[in-house]
Amino acid sequence: MTTLRAESVSRTFEGRGGAVHAVAGVSLEVHAGELLVVTGRSGAGKTTLLNLLGGLDRPTGGRVLLGDQDLSTLDDDALATVRRDRVGYVFQSFGLIPVLSAAENVEVPLRLQRMPPAARDARVAEVLDLVGLGAHAAQRPYELSGGQQQRVGIARALAAEPQVLLADEPTGQLDSGTAANVMDLIVELVHAHGVAAVVTTHDPLLVRRADRLIELHDGAVTLSAPAPTGT
Repeated sequence: MTTLRAESVSRTFEGRGGAVHAVAGVSLEVHAGELLVVTGRSGAGKTTLLNLLGGLDRPTGGRVLLGDQDLSTLDDDALATVRRDRVGYVFQSFGLIPVLSAAENVEVPLRLQRMPPAARDARVAEVLDLVGLGAHAAQRPYELSGGQQQRVGIARALAAEPQVLLADEPTGQLDSGTAANVMDLIVELVHAHGVAAVVTTHDPLLVRRADRLIELHDGAVTLSAPAPTGT
């Protein structure tokens, strides 16, 4: 079953020097339980593509479908509901709220869903345990390592049980060992929980952890293939 599909999606911005084609006619499919890795140099359009797939931005051409729902036909309120309930985001900069504890950061999307307090507390504890941080629930971001902060970000992204996980350079600020551990966690969660995931990365060492790979160049797909294996 296809969970997420882009059909000839484009995004053009008007700049002082004329039109900038950040994404140019990209088509892709991501299935439940599959990890798609998107590579490409800086400026290739990776982040813009993620924003389009997750409904953070609207395409100027083509369409994005989540299940059988065409995101381009939704008004702003309906699109916000889709982002809240069906899509989880993981950011390179972690994106945690500094004054909140790990548990309180994870709790944010559940509060937006107005989940009852008891159920909310149980779900927060569950996902923190899932990422190996159950014992760190009360700590604030500055008390955690970079890898631990990113694990909190992943727990927050998964708290509302999304169908799709979008991760923009999730290991970009981590050392190689910690980056490998975080990527292993993402792979495990995707396969075990049937989430459709799209992860952007510059790191060729992380590409082999994918189920499938696409490469962008100037906003267009130049490679679409199974990920290479081996060391």
